[in-house]
Amino acid sequence: MAICYQAPVKPICVRPTTTFSSTPRRQSLRCNLSVPIRTLVSEPEPVLTSVKAFAPATVANLGPGFDFLGCAVDGLGDFVSLSVDPNVHPGRISIAHITGDASGKLSKNPNWNCAGIAAIEVMKMLGIRSVGLSLSLHKGLPLGSGLGSSAASAAAAAVAVNEIFGGRLRPEELVLAGLKSEERVSGYHADNVAPAIMGGFILIRNYEPLELMRLNFPAEKDLFFVLVSPDFEAPTKKMRAALPGEIGMAHHVWNCSQAGALVASVLQGDLVGLGKALSSDKIVEPRRAPLIPGMEAVKKAAIEAGAFGCTISGAGPTAVAVVESEEKGEMVGERMVEAFWKEGSLKAVKAVKKLDRVGARLVS
Repeated sequence: MAICYQAPVKPICVRPTTTFSSTPRRQSLRCNLSVPIRTLVSEPEPVLTSVKAFAPATVANLGPGFDFLGCAVDGLGDFVSLSVDPNVHPGRISIAHITGDASGKLSKNPNWNCAGIAAIEVMKMLGIRSVGLSLSLHKGLPLGSGLGSSAASAAAAAVAVNEIFGGRLRPEELVLAGLKSEERVSGYHADNVAPAIMGGFILIRNYEPLELMRLNFPAEKDLFFVLVSPDFEAPTKKMRAALPGEIGMAHHVWNCSQAGALVASVLQGDLVGLGKALSSDKIVEPRRAPLIPGMEAVKKAAIEAGAFGCTISGAGPTAVAVVESEEKGEMVGERMVEAFWKEGSLKAVKAVKKLDRVGARLVS
C-alpha cells in the first residue's frame, strides 16, 4: 500500500485566535480560517522611531518531523534595523541596505525580499497607511544552508515592524506574516519561521487552519546542537524535488512512531531518546543524504564520536547532531568536519549552540 505526499494547502483567509490546553507543557495556538486576517480598527502610531531585531537560526524537520517540527538555535541568525522614514511613501517599506555574506544575492525590492515581504504583511495587519518605513538587513546566515535563512530574515522583520508600533500583534499572527514570505521563496511551511519567531520547539499540527503547538523542553536541562555546514549549496527547491511521490505503509508507520518518540523525548528532556528518533527517518533523509557529498559518513562519524543522534538540518546541506555539553559538541564537530573533507571533499565549518528558548526579539 502506498501513501501519496501532498504539499500543505495555502489558506485563502485567516484570523488567528489563541487557545491553551490543560496540559502545562503544551500550548495550542489556533488560527481560524473562516474570517479575514485581523486588522486593527484604528491605525496605530509609532511608539518608537527606530528598532533593531534579531531572529535565530532554526533546525527544521529534525529527522522524522518533515514540514511539521522545528526548533530555534541560539547565537546564529539575522538582524533587521527599522526606522520611521518621512522620505518613504506612507504605508510602504524601503530596503536601504543589505549586508553580510549573502548581501550580493538578495533583492532590495521589498516585494522580492524575505524581510520586505514579511514587513509588508505586518503593516497590512496593523492597517498602517500614514507612515513609511526604512529597513536594513544584516544576513548572519548563509543562503541555502538548511538553517532557516529566509525564515530568520522574515521573523526579524515581522517583529521589528510590530514593535515599532507598540507590539500589538501576537506571535502566532506574526507567524502568518512570515508564512507569506516563506511561500514566496521556499514553500508554504512554518517549521522554520514559527520557531524563529516563537523560540524553542514548535510543532505545526495543521496548516488549514494553522495550528501551532509549543513543546517545552525542560528548563533545567541543557541541549546542544552541533551544526556543521559544508561549502556546498543545497537549494530547497532541488532538495524537495528529490522527495518520493509515494511512500510505503511500513515506512509511514515507522516515521509516525519515530516522530511520536521525538516529541515525547523533547517534553521529557530525554536526550538519548531525542537523538535516536532524530536519526531514524526512513522517508526524507534517505533521498536527500546522497545529494550531499559525504553526508552518510558525517552522520556515522558524529554518532561514533558520542553524539546522541545526527541528521540533515532542514533541506541541508548542514548536518546537525545532538549532544549534552559544549565540550562534547566541539569534539563531535571536529569529527564531522573531518568526515565531510575525507568522504565528500568538502570544506566545512562547525558551531556548537544551545537551544534558543526565546525566538525573535528586539536587541536595541
